[in-house]
Amino acid sequence: MIERLRIDRLGAQGDGIAETVQGPVYVPFALAGETVSAEIKGQRAQLVQVEEASPLRVQPVCAHFGQCGGCSIQHLAVEAYAAWKREKVVRALELSGVEAEVGELVTCPPATRRRVTLSARKAGGTVLLGFNAAMSHDIVEIRNCAVAVPEIVAALGDLRKLAGVLATGPKPIRLTVTATRTGLDIAADGVGRVDEGRRRGLVELCLGRRFARLSVDGEIIIERKKPVVMFGDVPVVIPPGGFLQATEQAEAVMAALVTEHLAGAKFVADLFAGSGTFALRLARQSRVHAAESEARALTALDEAARHAPELKPVSVEKRDLFRRPLLPKELEAFDGLVFDPPRAGAQAQSEQIAKSEVRKVAAVSCNPGTLARDLAILAKGGYRIVRVVPVDQFLWSAHVEAVALLEKPRRRG
Repeated sequence: MIERLRIDRLGAQGDGIAETVQGPVYVPFALAGETVSAEIKGQRAQLVQVEEASPLRVQPVCAHFGQCGGCSIQHLAVEAYAAWKREKVVRALELSGVEAEVGELVTCPPATRRRVTLSARKAGGTVLLGFNAAMSHDIVEIRNCAVAVPEIVAALGDLRKLAGVLATGPKPIRLTVTATRTGLDIAADGVGRVDEGRRRGLVELCLGRRFARLSVDGEIIIERKKPVVMFGDVPVVIPPGGFLQATEQAEAVMAALVTEHLAGAKFVADLFAGSGTFALRLARQSRVHAAESEARALTALDEAARHAPELKPVSVEKRDLFRRPLLPKELEAFDGLVFDPPRAGAQAQSEQIAKSEVRKVAAVSCNPGTLARDLAILAKGGYRIVRVVPVDQFLWSAHVEAVALLEKPRRRG
C-alpha cells in the first residue's frame, strides 16, 4: 500500500521516521521534514518518491546507494550528518544519566576503509559479489565502493574470480578483505570443505593476483607474504580474520587520545587488547600488561612486542574478561588502563574497575549504548569523565565510535 508520509525526524539507524495513527513508520533514505510516497509494510516502508525534499538533502556520491546496505546516509549534508552522529553519543549518555562533555565528531574521509566484508554466491552461471541490501540477504553486485581504500576497489574483479572458485552453490559465503602493507589479506568463511583441485586453483589465483594471504574457515590456504599492519611504528602480522580498526585514520586519532591521557602512567593495563592497537603504542611510554581472549591475536601482539626491543616491557595474558574480569586486587598494580571491548561492552570489567584505585582510564567503544552503561558504572564508582570524543570510523553508516577519558581523584589521607 503506497501512502503519502510526512517525515518527522531522523532515526538512530538513519531511517526517516513518520508518525502515523498506526504508530511510527520507518522509511530508509528519507530525511526529516520531507514529504514522501512510500510503500508501507508494517512498521517499515520502501521509499517510492521524494515529493518535497529537505534542504539538507544532497546527491549521494555512490551509484549503489539506495540499493547497497553498506551505507545508510550518504544523502544528508555534511554538517547535519556530523551533528546527527554526535547526537547519537549525546543521547546515549543522557539515557544512562551520564553527564559528560561530548566533543565534535572527528570525521573520516571517503576511500579510507581498509577492511570490508563482502558477500558472494553463485547465481546461475555468474558470481554475485557485493554487500547485502538493507534489511535483506540479497546481494547487491558492486563495481565500486566509495568508502573502501583504492587497493580493495581495484581488486574487486579479482575477488569476484576468487569467489567463483570458493562459492560452489547458492549458499552465500563471506570474504573479509583487509588492505595491509604487504598486500590484501582475505579470510573466507562459510565455504566448507576445499578439495585438492580447488585448493590448487586458489593457490594459482592468489599467486597470479599477488594477494598476501588467503584463509578459508580459519585454515591458511596460501601465505605469499605475511600481512603486516603498523600499530604506530611497530609492524604486526595480523591473524586471519582477526579484529582490526576499520580505518588507519580513526585508529590513529583514538590511539593519540588514549596515549596522551595515559601519559605519565608507569604501568598500564590494556584490556580486550586484540593484536595490540593500543598496547604497542603505549609501550613507548609505559610498561603494559595486555589481556585478550583470542589466542591468535595475543600471539600476534606478543610476537610484535618481542621484535621491538625499543619498547618498554609488554606482558600478555589470555583471559576471558567477560567471565573473569580483572579484580580490584589485580588492578592495584596499574596506574593507567584502557579497555576496548566488542559491541556488548565491558559491564563486568567496569564494575571491578569502579571498585579500584586506577587513576586514569580510557574507554573505547563502537556502541554508544553499552559505552554509556559502562561509564555510568564508573561514574558511580567515583570516576570523573574528563571528556568524550565521537569518531566517525564507519562513514555514512549508523555506527559511531567513541573514546571516553576518565580520572579518579586521589583519596585524602
